[in-house]
Amino acid sequence: MMMFNRQPQQNLNEAQIASLAMQGNEQLTQAALQEMLMAQQGMQEVAAAKNIEVPKVNFYPSRHADPRKARKKDIKQAYKLLQPAKRSILNPMRWLFGRKYRYNKDTGTCVVDGANVAELMKHDNLYMRICDEETGRSLWEMYWQNPVTGQPEAFIALDKVTSGKKMRGTYCPEHLHLYHLLCKWEAEEDKQNEMNPSRLRDKVKRGVSIVTVPVSSVKKKDPTPAMLQKYEPFFAELERDAGKTKGINVLHYANPATGQNDVTMVVFDLRIFQMELQQMKMPTQEFQALLNQEQQNLDGGVVAGEA
Repeated sequence: MMMFNRQPQQNLNEAQIASLAMQGNEQLTQAALQEMLMAQQGMQEVAAAKNIEVPKVNFYPSRHADPRKARKKDIKQAYKLLQPAKRSILNPMRWLFGRKYRYNKDTGTCVVDGANVAELMKHDNLYMRICDEETGRSLWEMYWQNPVTGQPEAFIALDKVTSGKKMRGTYCPEHLHLYHLLCKWEAEEDKQNEMNPSRLRDKVKRGVSIVTVPVSSVKKKDPTPAMLQKYEPFFAELERDAGKTKGINVLHYANPATGQNDVTMVVFDLRIFQMELQQMKMPTQEFQALLNQEQQNLDGGVVAGEA
């Protein structure tokens, strides 16, 4: 369960989430917090409906006044929460059989809390519903699909979270979303570190020259009337959602003479919405084959990963 300010996330309203997003880590935006909320609610709904144990991710966003220090605190906490669960140092399974990690079974098990991901996805594939707030791409597209073939391929966790050896297990939807945020925070941290003067001096010492190339650009005049500019956030939200579903289409009709957009239409297709919801509940053949393989592994009792 994601928790903010030592209070359960589901108890927060929109105003409280917006207020929290304005504090601490600048990369932990309101949209990201809302995705966390949706992930948590989805997990709880499946747990209540199907009597499945779900994880509780106790993440407390930093509220430090310095955004960079807040991000560092969030990164440190995320690493701690995403570490694969280890057996006790006194457990003979750890030393006699080399089974250091408690839930290192297969790609149908979360390495942090042992959640049955394969069973969870049979009821509701939350990986498809949790999306990046900037690109609109789902966790399923980013982490559970082969980037070349596009076929379903389980995400494999690493023993040091973002580095180290590959494990047999994966992350449940909530933990994978936190992992995704962690990667974004670290990328921003690295970007800022690269701009550090000492880092630039080190590059020069290694023979790397930094040349600034001026690029002239002409800022085009925005043809949008002032009366319509207040709707820009609404259309920006539509564009993001259109990347998640085929049921939303924003159509632009340009003037053939001037090239400017004359007519804009927004289409909501209820039939496609219903079809996509049905498809989420009925996995594709490739995805079903992946689930069947995981079920065979569980039924066969994978000795190497048993507790």
